[in-house]
Amino acid sequence: MRRSLLTLFVAGLLFWSSIAALLPTLPLYIQSVGGNSQQIGVVMGSFAIGLLLFRPMLGRMADDRSRKLVLLIGVAVVAIAPLGYVFITSIPLLMVLRAFHGISVAAFTTGFSALVADLSPPNQRGELIGYMSLVNPLGVAIGPALGGFIQAGYGYSPLFLTSFALGMVGLFCATQITEAKGEPEKQGSRGAGEQGSRGAFGEKRKEERGKRKDPLSSLFSLLFSLFAGGQSQPSFWGLLLTDRLRIPFVVMLMIGLVFGIISTFIPLFIQESKIDLNPGLFYSAAAVSSFSLRLVTGRASDRYGRGLFITASLVCYTIAMIVLGFAHSPNSVLAAAAIEGAGAGTLIPMMVALMADRSLAKERGQVFSLCIGGFDIGIALAGPILGSFADLLGYRTLFAIAAGLAIAAFIVFLTLSSKDLRHSVKFALGRERDLYALSE
Repeated sequence: MRRSLLTLFVAGLLFWSSIAALLPTLPLYIQSVGGNSQQIGVVMGSFAIGLLLFRPMLGRMADDRSRKLVLLIGVAVVAIAPLGYVFITSIPLLMVLRAFHGISVAAFTTGFSALVADLSPPNQRGELIGYMSLVNPLGVAIGPALGGFIQAGYGYSPLFLTSFALGMVGLFCATQITEAKGEPEKQGSRGAGEQGSRGAFGEKRKEERGKRKDPLSSLFSLLFSLFAGGQSQPSFWGLLLTDRLRIPFVVMLMIGLVFGIISTFIPLFIQESKIDLNPGLFYSAAAVSSFSLRLVTGRASDRYGRGLFITASLVCYTIAMIVLGFAHSPNSVLAAAAIEGAGAGTLIPMMVALMADRSLAKERGQVFSLCIGGFDIGIALAGPILGSFADLLGYRTLFAIAAGLAIAAFIVFLTLSSKDLRHSVKFALGRERDLYALSE
């Protein structure tokens, strides 16, 4: 298993390097082929269409068939998609290609997270997830710097071919991973049955949660009732109606909007503001900060709980967006990047650990797909909706909107993350364990 984890780590590093190599360059490429701010937002936001459409299917596939199969799909797509950018200059076709590219993240993050969680004992889950999640900041540190250098020195075609090559090597590594049969049930000690793992105390919490009615629950119930035409809910979307998953989904949705603003408009903001800074360095600085935090927060969360660190990450996002709104120099932009990286490096692994705590092994792929899907929806909406107002409002106003979204996410998590206000505040501040965890 150690060999598989090491191979999985290398595959993840190559995957995120391939994705991140295009972060600071693709908006500029779209602009170079005639795209305006709104079109840039639509193309970049189309990435999330593939995520949204395929996450439910891929989540069920990870649970019913194989985590490795889903992982291979993700790495294969990340290898193939960059070739399309070499030949396509039409905005509508770039939208289609970008949506196809988005399938890679839907598949890879589901397969990768489920594999790591399966192999992690509950009392070390935060630590191991934190360590394995280092593939993201490392890849996002390497990719933008590499992509910006190649684009500046050699042009866009060599850049896209480099992204393709990284994906192909990652695909080879992914084929070498050995997936243990029956591992989810053995490691998590949850597959033997939800009833046994929760005990009488869990049953009491279940009864209490069944009585709970809040505005968000009612809203989601209404929306999905309308969506399903009054029929019984599909099991995948039905998970969203549960108290244990609804608030993480909402928080991820709001932060997805923030991240969508960052990933789409940072290069354009730096260019318009005439700040003497390679846009790739913003993502690299954020990745270095993210890397540093992940080394310590995972293990600490096993001791102090996930809530405290999720709360801290939302505060970091808020501060980062405020700093960006007032940034006029390379140092201030890089400072904002470091703070945003601290938020991202804490929030994502903590949410993955929280979802692992709150899910059974047999549903883990779907749970990850659903809650991380909130992040995808935010990214999908940020580019097209806010891109249409970018020229009118200005990029600094967009960062102010992002700060407001981060504050809203903080308030939602602080007040609704547990079964009532008092327990929510205590959990969010690290003063109480997670009452929705399915094993103690």
